Amino acid sequence: MIKPAIDRRPPAGRIVIGERDFAAGSGGVFAHINPANGEHQADVPLAGKAEVEQAVACAKQAFEVWRRMPAVERRERLARLAALIESRSDEFIRLAAIEGGTPVTVGAGGPRLAVEWTNYYAGWADKIDGQVVSMPPADEFIYTLPEPYGVIGIIVTWNGPLISLGMKVAPALAAGNTVVIKPAEQTPFVACLFADLAREAGIPPGVVNVVPGAAEAAEALIAHPDVEKITFTGGPATARKILHQCADLLKPAVLELGGKSANIVFPDADIQAVAQFAAFWSVGLLSGQGCELPTRLLVDDSIYERTVEAVAAVAGHLPVGDPFDPATVVGPLINQAACERVLGMIGRARDSGAGRVITGGERLGGHLATGCYVAPTVIADVDPSSEIARNEVFGPVLVIHRFRTEEEAIAIANSTNYGLGGYLQTNDLKRAQRVATALKTGYVHINGSRNIPAWAPFGGVGLSGYGKEGGRPGLDEFIRLKTVSIPA
Repeated sequence: MIKPAIDRRPPAGRIVIGERDFAAGSGGVFAHINPANGEHQADVPLAGKAEVEQAVACAKQAFEVWRRMPAVERRERLARLAALIESRSDEFIRLAAIEGGTPVTVGAGGPRLAVEWTNYYAGWADKIDGQVVSMPPADEFIYTLPEPYGVIGIIVTWNGPLISLGMKVAPALAAGNTVVIKPAEQTPFVACLFADLAREAGIPPGVVNVVPGAAEAAEALIAHPDVEKITFTGGPATARKILHQCADLLKPAVLELGGKSANIVFPDADIQAVAQFAAFWSVGLLSGQGCELPTRLLVDDSIYERTVEAVAAVAGHLPVGDPFDPATVVGPLINQAACERVLGMIGRARDSGAGRVITGGERLGGHLATGCYVAPTVIADVDPSSEIARNEVFGPVLVIHRFRTEEEAIAIANSTNYGLGGYLQTNDLKRAQRVATALKTGYVHINGSRNIPAWAPFGGVGLSGYGKEGGRPGLDEFIRLKTVSIPA
């Protein structure tokens, strides 16, 4: 039986505002390059200030409809959206491979998490209530009213865009807000399909709007007086620019930024299990382009050499290639600039003696030469004070440190300015709890616990940002309380 040819064509780029789609925008055009082969594959229309203003006006008008809709109806429509995302999982996986180079073998994680988060917050939509806060003697009756903000500006980066939409749009809508989404110009297709499904689910036009764009669009969205709050996923450099704008307007923001998460391996851990986990979750998954990935491996001196050897063996054999090939685990980086940046950091580490490259460290050639491929790279004996140990690489690079005491491991883990995630591998429960308490991070994973479940608060400290996504705290980010007092 002949298998049907894989459809590698991207959809037409567009801007989604209310009921209408626009094939052109005042922000110009972005030439979309396929990261797997370096070929031009689409021209993406970019929103400028005019389209952002139109989208915000549409969202503001839709807010009056959405906030007054009975909460049970908002719940049902969000649940329908989750079901539609699940039904279109294959298309989301295909689009992720086209726009970002995400291998189809791992691309299922995006729809799965988006469905989970959307269903979770659908369940909250009709359970948002206030409190009676009167104190005896009851000379006043005081209660709180939880209210939505209004229009929320959502700015997401290019890695895992569907996951970010599930984490941000679902709680914002459950709380009664409307949204204007600015996806990265590199990854517009997933966001547009998400908006299509929102309309198909019965969510009123204008509740979800998508304005792909560059910095001009983001600046216009932040500056707009009718945008009540900003939520952003991306890097610290962009976050600083966003906060400068928000500070002038006294506008609140949620920032989910980068990470340099440490994975601490104690002597009682299973070395082979550690090797599989450490390699896949650092240089395999998303080619290392993930904010909470454990990109630093801290290993007890007594098992150091054996662990380094095992991790390098796994990393060196991860299949790298075409995102549409079912055998591929590691795909390309997002673009040429990312390749140059990652290779530059590896080169400086090698040249300065900051560590020894055990495997990888180069750009891949042959049939992959035209794509943005960097070999999965493991660097051992890394100086904890070096650039590659302290700064986020956002590529397929794992650095390994040696430690001799628990206290030293904690000190190394806490030695960066990031604080998003931490990982522990040990069978000693008391040690696990002790170290988890000592780590300066927003999340700690012990012995392979799963990442970003919808019901658990997620967010970092330091350069990893502030605010929470997930759980009730993630809903509360999109609610503000009004206090009402009545004299007795």
